[in-house]
Amino acid sequence: MKDDVPNLKDFDKRLRDEAHEDLADVIASEEPKSKTQIIAIYGKGGIGKSFTLANLSHMMAEQGKRVLLIGCDPKSDTTSLLFGGKACPTIIETSTRKKLAGEEVKIGDVCFKRGGVFAMELGGPEVGRGCGGRGIIHGFELLEKLGFHDWDFDFVLLDFLGDVVCGGFGLPIARDMAQKVILVGSNDLQSLYVANNVCSAVEYFRKLGGNVGVAGLVINKDDGSGEAQAFASAVNIPVLASIPQDDDLRKKSANYQIVGTGQSPWGALFAELGMNVSEAPPIRPAPLDQDGLLALFDSKDTGGDVVLEPATDIDMRGKNAAEKPSLEVIYDEA
Repeated sequence: MKDDVPNLKDFDKRLRDEAHEDLADVIASEEPKSKTQIIAIYGKGGIGKSFTLANLSHMMAEQGKRVLLIGCDPKSDTTSLLFGGKACPTIIETSTRKKLAGEEVKIGDVCFKRGGVFAMELGGPEVGRGCGGRGIIHGFELLEKLGFHDWDFDFVLLDFLGDVVCGGFGLPIARDMAQKVILVGSNDLQSLYVANNVCSAVEYFRKLGGNVGVAGLVINKDDGSGEAQAFASAVNIPVLASIPQDDDLRKKSANYQIVGTGQSPWGALFAELGMNVSEAPPIRPAPLDQDGLLALFDSKDTGGDVVLEPATDIDMRGKNAAEKPSLEVIYDEA
């Protein structure tokens, strides 16, 4: 029975090795030469990246562009929106299955089409069974074996979680795989905190010799309160589109309906976004510190007027805070 118990130290080391990826030593030092625009879209989980990307990619295809959409979120929900709710096989799970069967992965196993858009999902490990960032790295290694660098597209759109900070999710920025980054955020502190973190990552790798810049911000679920617009101005990036907080959009998104088409009343909005995305230059952002980010919001909503009060040793001891006899020797005066 003892032999069946896994070695916890070995398991812990394997998880640490799997999660560790030093990207600083692979920074590209030359300007990207590919005619293909590779654009990484980042945002907080649940902010609407997948909705934005599915409709953006569909509209760009309608505009005559050759578009490849790659979902890099372990939830694998990017292509579900494009394919009406139907999940497509992920590259990682397909590769695992084919490898066990002694077969090679083919394009038709992992890449599918709708409305002129080519789309695929990288996928990721099951919960608790591996590092999502390492899964991203493995997924791109498989893409290279499938001929990624020889494919002929005008745009490759990558959907990344912005609130996961491990190395794999920073791959497009760290390795100059993308020319530019687009942020998706809303008028709330958490989504703008994530957007600001991505700006910080871009700035960090620019200092190391990287070339990726931020093309701009897409404001999703815009209620008109203005914090996201103020953030864009503060970090010196443009707003590429403001997608309103609208019940019709919410329902269509929930029902996996595409609105990024000329037949939709929302088509003009996504047509303008498509044009802005293709033309916006990569900009070096000016990320904010925590106080600067909080200053975009009313202090009564964020606790920005809170003053830090230092704790004392007595605070920490609580009920054990009774004075104890001192061991110090005190001498009487002569």
